[in-house]
Amino acid sequence: MKIKTILISQPEPSNENSPYSKLIRKHKVKIDFRPFIHVEGLTAKKVRSQRVDFSKFQNIILTSRNAVDHFFRIAEEMRFKVPDQTKYFCQSEAVAFYLQKYVVYRKRKIYVGNNSFDDLESTFEKFIGEKYLVPTSGSLNPQIVSKLDSFEISWERVQLYKTVVSDLSDLSDVYYDLLVFYSPLGIDSLFENFPDFKQNKTLIAVYGKTTLEAAKSKNLNVDIEVPTEESRSMAEGIENYLNK
Repeated sequence: MKIKTILISQPEPSNENSPYSKLIRKHKVKIDFRPFIHVEGLTAKKVRSQRVDFSKFQNIILTSRNAVDHFFRIAEEMRFKVPDQTKYFCQSEAVAFYLQKYVVYRKRKIYVGNNSFDDLESTFEKFIGEKYLVPTSGSLNPQIVSKLDSFEISWERVQLYKTVVSDLSDLSDVYYDLLVFYSPLGIDSLFENFPDFKQNKTLIAVYGKTTLEAAKSKNLNVDIEVPTEESRSMAEGIENYLNK
């Protein structure tokens, strides 16, 4: 099947030279971007109902840019002044770089992992007697939970935001040759918006094992799965499929 139209279930990249732009130019395909899910912040009232005292924590563990945004948002709404001596443990360089939006990098103690907290184990051990706060959405990756528990540190999760299904009703009469999903929630959004969705000849691309499992649980046939040894990114996976 020749692919002419693609729907990416994520926001459009701000970079004009993104891999998707190259696909458009090279293969003359039409690519639309539409988030199937979005993040909503919890109100200060709902955060207070969790009875978490921010002042008791010397360290903040940050797993995403959303966690960064909503930690400082809710701190401002609750009129909590984040102490200058607060230490930040970031899961990746991208999160640490984004943190500069709120703090002066060189004046803060910021520790950075390489997309995991394994690299920071010895750093956690230095502050074993201190408390750690983990801002999250409605859930926290079980692997992160297991890893933090293995460090034997005193940590607590606080929900500051939630991921919800976006309204896609305006797409009810729009057809795409390929639908691209990056998370199980994206699959859930498809069927919540369109309960009677039939795949027919529509191709499906997924990123990650959990998204693959979610697609299969809805009896979807997956045509492109990444990452693999041949396709490390979604753009590369689509490129390889188009080159067949």
